[in-house]
Amino acid sequence: MSDVSDDGVNEQERVPESEPQPRSELPLEDTVAVEPEPDASTLGDEISAEFTELDNLLKERDEYLDALRRTQADFENYRKRMQREAMEARDAGAAALAGKLVDVLDTVDLALAHDPSDAVAQIASAFTEALGKEGLTRIDALGAPFDPEVHEAVLHEEGDGPAEVIEVLRSGWRWRDKVLRAAMVKVKGS
Repeated sequence: MSDVSDDGVNEQERVPESEPQPRSELPLEDTVAVEPEPDASTLGDEISAEFTELDNLLKERDEYLDALRRTQADFENYRKRMQREAMEARDAGAAALAGKLVDVLDTVDLALAHDPSDAVAQIASAFTEALGKEGLTRIDALGAPFDPEVHEAVLHEEGDGPAEVIEVLRSGWRWRDKVLRAAMVKVKGS
């Protein structure tokens, strides 16, 4: 009789299914890692250390957040200051140019007094209109009450009542509501 069965397995090697399989020879402690239960004092120390670390991290986060906010505020203040300084520099340059053009306007006024033809009047009108759009305006002084902020009295005539401008000797000019040059005037009154 043959020792080999139909499925090709040697009958002597075949283990009956009802017999228990042999177990590994390793002890149970080596196959499963068992951690000892921590006692209350070590568990409290671990939790306390974790909370301390968490507190330190939160404190560090808050410090970084405060530093970021200060940096943002500093940058915003810097940006606003630069815008303000640029605007002031632009206005100062424009005011300096307007101050130089006031002398040219005096020459235009003299040209009009000498030759009141339409050609000179048109040039003077266009020039003062263009400067007026940029903020340069003439101070209307004739007949106005005397105001030392906008008038420079160089002649005085006795009279009754409050001081009043009776003659304009040189025009005054404002640059964006700031007196660029006071009007030189003759005043009548006390």
